[in-house]
Amino acid sequence: MDLFEKIAANRGPLGTHSAYAHGYFAFPKLEGEIKPRMIFRGKEVLTWSLNNYLGLANHPEVRRADAEAAAEFGMALPMGARMMSGNSNLHEQLENELADFVAKPDCMLLNFGYQGVVSIIDAMVGRHDVIVYDAESHACIIDGVRLHAGKRFVYVHNDMAGLEKQLERAQRIIDETGGGILVITEGVFGMSGNQGDLRGVLKLKEKFQFRLFVDDAHGFGTMGATGAGTGEEQGVQDGIDLYFSTFAKSMASIGAFVAGPENVIEYLRYNMRSQIFAKSLPMPLVVGGLKRLELLRTKPELKDNLWTIVRALQSGLREKGFNLGTTSSPVTPVMLAGQIGDAVQITFDLRENYGIFCSIVVYPVVPKDVIMLRLIPTAVHTLDDVEQTIKAFEIVQDKLAKGLYSKTEAPVWLTE
Repeated sequence: MDLFEKIAANRGPLGTHSAYAHGYFAFPKLEGEIKPRMIFRGKEVLTWSLNNYLGLANHPEVRRADAEAAAEFGMALPMGARMMSGNSNLHEQLENELADFVAKPDCMLLNFGYQGVVSIIDAMVGRHDVIVYDAESHACIIDGVRLHAGKRFVYVHNDMAGLEKQLERAQRIIDETGGGILVITEGVFGMSGNQGDLRGVLKLKEKFQFRLFVDDAHGFGTMGATGAGTGEEQGVQDGIDLYFSTFAKSMASIGAFVAGPENVIEYLRYNMRSQIFAKSLPMPLVVGGLKRLELLRTKPELKDNLWTIVRALQSGLREKGFNLGTTSSPVTPVMLAGQIGDAVQITFDLRENYGIFCSIVVYPVVPKDVIMLRLIPTAVHTLDDVEQTIKAFEIVQDKLAKGLYSKTEAPVWLTE
């Protein structure tokens, strides 16, 4: 079959719904300045879908630093990959400050989070090595694992008995190949909001020799006494061998970093293909990263404000009987019982009639007959925002329980 004909016949699990989803459920356009209330299709909506945890996206000091750096350097400097011609003192300064903040000896800047995780995994393991990873790992981890030429084993999410079993399998293999074991998990899982059992994983180092790689995209800046992440929150930061986070969440920017022992970070600098063969992070993003990290360190009230909203939202929803699963982080998943058709109607109702914009997740990301409304609180939301949202969710839950959504025809624009 011609490749284009194949694509026309099979649009993929998401693309199948593109005719009605595009522009509303997928690729929606939120307009205006980044803040809790933005414009969607001409109407103001209260937005709970931006990973702007600490409110830095529109912080005046951040905007000033970004603008001044863009004016001074432009977006091109430095030209070329870091290894060839794209290094600078400011790049190295940001790496040093990040390493110090997360209590690791060394750090390497990365252009993007997703690309970075894939490339770290690719560089760290060879065909004689074994990867063991959590079943609910982010897509970037899954794609990195798929590149691995050796064995890989998955364990049920946060199931330490299951992890131990897979480590036993991995140990038998490396006893023959002479390879090593890389265990991969997340600090905070972005859908469920629960934390990876880092203590449990590290306890198994008493029985097995492996290295632990933690993707802490949602934990960096939000978890721990200083915001240094989930390892700090659980008191095991020292046990994490490779610590990764993106700038796309708490830092509200573009880029990422990986931190760990000096010799390992040096190895990655010279072996990560996604960095060796890609242009260096532009100077305004580096300068902006320094300013964001400064605010992370010096303004604990940002994280305090975030958690004030998190606690109010999560406790308020639970008091009204909503199921938030096992979240122990700012990520707030609200589980409802319903079909995909119900999910379509609920999303439309929330956005058009109650002015609430949040992400909606359905099968296969969650089990069949489950609808997840995913809320991301930020430091710049207010308690009034929380109250408005809980009231809207109560009404929607009541409509769903009465079967009103299944009796409602799809909005006309969805079928056009």
